[in-house]
Amino acid sequence: MKFFARSNLLPHFALLLSMLVWSSTFIGMKFALSAYQPATAMALRMGAASLLCLPFLPRLVRALRDPALRRVLLLGVLCEPCLYFLCETSALRHTSSAQAGMVLALLPLCVAVGARLFLNERMAGRAWFGFALAVGGVVWISLGAEASETSPSPLLGNILEAMAVLCAAGYTLCMRRLSRSIPPLLLTAAMTFAGTLFFSTLSLLPLSVPPVYLDVDIPSWMPLASTLYLGIVATLAGYGFYNFGIARLSAGQAAAYTNLIPVITLFMGVFILNERITPAQYLASALVLAGVMLSQGGHVMKKEHNHA
Repeated sequence: MKFFARSNLLPHFALLLSMLVWSSTFIGMKFALSAYQPATAMALRMGAASLLCLPFLPRLVRALRDPALRRVLLLGVLCEPCLYFLCETSALRHTSSAQAGMVLALLPLCVAVGARLFLNERMAGRAWFGFALAVGGVVWISLGAEASETSPSPLLGNILEAMAVLCAAGYTLCMRRLSRSIPPLLLTAAMTFAGTLFFSTLSLLPLSVPPVYLDVDIPSWMPLASTLYLGIVATLAGYGFYNFGIARLSAGQAAAYTNLIPVITLFMGVFILNERITPAQYLASALVLAGVMLSQGGHVMKKEHNHA
């Protein structure tokens, strides 16, 4: 068996790239929310991505002739981007980008439970232990959280991010099911169309919330540039790489990579938002990385069905 064969490494490399891109979205969304209403920022983000996905619309329509596939896709896009980003943009108004990224690391456990219940995927004990280490690292990082101008209600924000995690788990399971029949690029296109419709409708409602406070000075063009980055790079590249990886690995293996997000987000916060990391948080970040590596060593098995 050639573990280092290109066919084996490519899905893992794609998932790693998607985590790098997604980690940057927490900071990018903070920039966007400093000038735009949450629904408006998301409508612009999804709209920019959907314009690039328009050429794939005919193929998507043909791929969704099966009513069963349409139902699964509807549930998937409702979970994410619709409800997921609704919760996450609300969370980022109350908590820091680093803390939101930490909470997102709980996603693998949620996906593993869902995959066990709905996809008959069973994680080996080594993988579960890796998940436990990673979650322990996330909790350790979170212990020092304090309220500040940039994070006025961290508990509320982290609860909202936890709700986003549940939505992301539902999306992952649905995309795992759909990836057997629909190419990852078409699934990404479907997500952008649904998000544009959902958030454009929300942006028309007479709702107004105060802008997010930033502890750094940014140029006036940064919120718009960040929104376009979120739509074109983060949405297309992030979800494109993720859907590619999840189509070739188990749902649990793919979701395990999200444990890298809090670590990457912390370091991005240091260099971009001038956030501080204590020595204990560096050690906790190392624990998260160790957990991810260990969880990838566990084998995913299918339950055997007895036929009478």
